[in-house]
Amino acid sequence: MSSHTTPAEPAAGPRAARRRLIRELLLVAGFFTVYKAGRLLSTDRTEEAFRNAARIWDAERFLHLPGEGFVQRLLLHGDALVTTANTYYAGVHFPATALFLIWLYIRRPAHYLWTRRVLAGLTGAALALHLAFPLAPPRLLDAAQLIDTAQVYGPTVYKAAPAEDTLANQFAAMPSLHFGWALMLALGMIAATSSRWRFLWLLHPLLTLLVIVGTANHYWLDAVVAAVLLRAALLLIPKPRPSDPDPDPGAGPDPGSASEPVQDIPVRDLPRPRSTDTAVGAGR
Repeated sequence: MSSHTTPAEPAAGPRAARRRLIRELLLVAGFFTVYKAGRLLSTDRTEEAFRNAARIWDAERFLHLPGEGFVQRLLLHGDALVTTANTYYAGVHFPATALFLIWLYIRRPAHYLWTRRVLAGLTGAALALHLAFPLAPPRLLDAAQLIDTAQVYGPTVYKAAPAEDTLANQFAAMPSLHFGWALMLALGMIAATSSRWRFLWLLHPLLTLLVIVGTANHYWLDAVVAAVLLRAALLLIPKPRPSDPDPDPGAGPDPGSASEPVQDIPVRDLPRPRSTDTAVGAGR
């Protein structure tokens, strides 16, 4: 009898991978939709938002923080520079975070799960603070005497009057998720890679900080609070250890592991052991 082995089918085929991907996309899209809808709940609290803005401005002066106008004056040295800053604010935040998550999903699944949970925790805490503490940005505060660079030089993602903006809540300045997400992107890439140049990813949150302050969209304290919330999320959600494997996101146990039996190979395809009687008969 000719013997041959029949390879077992892989436990996770393309169909299972597609289901996991669709589930992740729906999860992220659903969370983002809830966040955007929640932010709009505080759009009509104008007086409270401006009172809080005056408090933040006075607190920064009490703490002797550098004025946001110092960074803005640096940007206003040239139209190209300030336009680039506005473009960075409007066009980098979401695409950079999306590309970051996609890369982790494909190349570092364990780090993807960790990062997704941290970002969800950070964003959920930010939403709660947006609702509890509506805050007008410095570009709308007369005491700050800052220019709304996006309205003057473009491009802009906001309406000139907050009451007319039905797609964004301009009173959700505290904390700055632009900075919080950028900082997590840098920390996530540092944790998931081993290049000696990986710490250069910290330039992204640094540049983001200068942009959000220089364009008068955020106060310094907005970034400080975002960093504190991110720190809390990182303490609560453990980072993958270097020895941890990188399983597919949402996948079950790996084939061949102790928790999942290996698919049986048909017995007829295995060579039969020689019994005692056969061995004796062969010796006659």
